[in-house]
Amino acid sequence: MAIPSLHDITETSPDESLMSAFAAGNAKAFETLYDRHHLAVWRFVLRSVGEPATADDVTQELWIAVANAAERYQPSAKFRTWLFTMARNRVIDLSRTQKSQVSIDAEDDDGSPMFSELTAESRLGPLRQLESSEVARDLLQAIEALPAEQREAFLLQAEADMSVLDIASATSVSFETAKSRLRYARNALKALLSAHEETVTAHRVAAHRSLGSMTGLRA
Repeated sequence: MAIPSLHDITETSPDESLMSAFAAGNAKAFETLYDRHHLAVWRFVLRSVGEPATADDVTQELWIAVANAAERYQPSAKFRTWLFTMARNRVIDLSRTQKSQVSIDAEDDDGSPMFSELTAESRLGPLRQLESSEVARDLLQAIEALPAEQREAFLLQAEADMSVLDIASATSVSFETAKSRLRYARNALKALLSAHEETVTAHRVAAHRSLGSMTGLRA
């Protein structure tokens, strides 16, 4: 792979080329990688460990490790997959140190972004779109309540945009196992959204009846 010069680096340069450029001494390439991925990685770690301060520490250590590994980096997999696999490993190491359960899991069974189907929203930042809505609180609680393996797979897909095959590779399980975890998580979250929709509908019906009663009294 040809190593891009400083003038060749742009906001759209492939991650793998940027990593090679950084290994060759191009600091701007690393800045571009960081700007492109740090928020998604931080969200993944945060939803895995539950503490913002801990997420800050883990992601800082992660990016230091990425920088140190630049010269040894081989683009045998997508950089994003490699990056999130490193993040996952650090979350697991932390959980073992603290003797606590890792908080991570779930995705779509065919590898497509699950929230694009669940919410019919844009594909840009599916979790971020939901964070400002009422359903987001319930949904994030449901993600947290998923079994660890499902939660992990879901976050790897939702934040890293990994396919089922990538998730299977990152978590060292078979394709079918990864697919099964994602399917169970998908069904659980769809059930939650369906229940939420029914609750909202019931509230609207009740409000409409109440309004009708008030109108009748005024007449």
